[in-house]
Amino acid sequence: MRIGVAGLLQESNTFLDAETDLQRFRDDVLATGDEIRRRFEQSHHELGGFLEELARQQKDDQQIEVVPLLVARALPYGCISDDTYEQLCEMLEKQFEIAGSLDGVLVACHGANVAKSTRDADGDWLARIRRRVGNDTPIISTLDPHANLSRLMVEATNALIAYRTNPHIDQHARGVEAARLLMNTLRGEVKPTQAACFPPLAMSIDKQATSESPCREFYQHADAMLTDAGILSNSIILGFPYADVVELGSAVIVVTDDDREKAEQLANNLGKRLWQDRESFACDSIGVDSAIDKALTLKGPVCLLDMGDNVGGGSSADGTTIAHALHSRGIERSVICLFDPEVVQQARQKGAGASADFVIGGKTDLLHGEPLTCRCQVVGVYDGKFSEGEPRHGGFTEFDQGETVVLMANSGLTIVVTSERMVPFSLGQLTSCELDPASYHILVAKGVNAPIAAYEKVCSDFIRVDTIGVTAANMTKLEFENRRRPLFPFEKDFAWD
Repeated sequence: MRIGVAGLLQESNTFLDAETDLQRFRDDVLATGDEIRRRFEQSHHELGGFLEELARQQKDDQQIEVVPLLVARALPYGCISDDTYEQLCEMLEKQFEIAGSLDGVLVACHGANVAKSTRDADGDWLARIRRRVGNDTPIISTLDPHANLSRLMVEATNALIAYRTNPHIDQHARGVEAARLLMNTLRGEVKPTQAACFPPLAMSIDKQATSESPCREFYQHADAMLTDAGILSNSIILGFPYADVVELGSAVIVVTDDDREKAEQLANNLGKRLWQDRESFACDSIGVDSAIDKALTLKGPVCLLDMGDNVGGGSSADGTTIAHALHSRGIERSVICLFDPEVVQQARQKGAGASADFVIGGKTDLLHGEPLTCRCQVVGVYDGKFSEGEPRHGGFTEFDQGETVVLMANSGLTIVVTSERMVPFSLGQLTSCELDPASYHILVAKGVNAPIAAYEKVCSDFIRVDTIGVTAANMTKLEFENRRRPLFPFEKDFAWD
């Protein structure tokens, strides 16, 4: 059996003016052939799960040959440019041509890829694979639950398996599950048959933590369904609120063993339950000053989650709303990370120990606060590279935030300034700069749920803060043109069957 392995992963925030070009994929992952093995064999990513399970089964069945095709991944940012998307598709087509005949395909699909002119990019490239391999070749794909699921994605695959945790720390396990299902399918032991339901509901990002209500109870209900031997898999698609696409919203998937009627019935039951609980998935958050007031009453360390500047949702990483408040109020033992290559260069030139006036952050656009002007001492200069050994959101193990400086403002605020945007998925962002996260009372992480996997190691409490920006928690504040209508919470007074 020859098994192809491919992946295309990026969260595309359509509210950003900037586009994601090919260089942004090169900066993260753009790999073919054996380079895919090198990058992912020991990773926490689902691709690592694919490779591990296929290698395990290969010991029992010497006829398995793994054929790595193309894996492209970029950090969340704006829409993928049309040229870049076509280049990626051409690269994928070329790898399929080189590979020749395949018996099955394992795919790592994000589900929130949006190209400038191809809005359902994931549905499109999965359909291209289906046309390439034909209807008789099984395609099993993993999926980020921050997908905006389309009918084309469902039609192009035999089974879609989404991560069951947010923060995403089960990616490797889902990769193993997908590979095992593919091999069982090829051996004729099962025939995956899937159905999806699309209730007119867009779940607020601050209600998408799977270990917290209301998601926790919904996942418990979905887990109970899996005790039925005829159910191969089910998935809850939380949705990605920052993509202005027709598919915007939450969904559910059920995969049975050759029973379409049962798959449709159970998917509809899950969708109905989600719809009935829709009010519990509406946005609920507090403002900056109230969040700081609350944090000061807690023992700490406390993590303030900067939702409006959610780097994992494509934001700029230089939002200053919380930084201004901490600085003006003189909150000592507080730390925040900001993206500002200009300040990094200035601080490096000044050198460690020097003091100067700096204008920090708020430079990418006019949506995330004014730059913070303050007098700071340069504490240190670092290369910005670090590794993460534990399973963390996104399955990342190697990080590079570019040259980084640590500044101490005269207010007592510690500011980590990076020359590359960095997702806060690892405490290495701080420890690589010789900072002890446990020594602070307030730590600011630019995210909503994803940072929790790393920061819960030191933080006793998390507070989601309603800040301004292209990833604002209240999605009704954003200007959508292409979403389906009616859709909760934008419209509330309508019935759905």
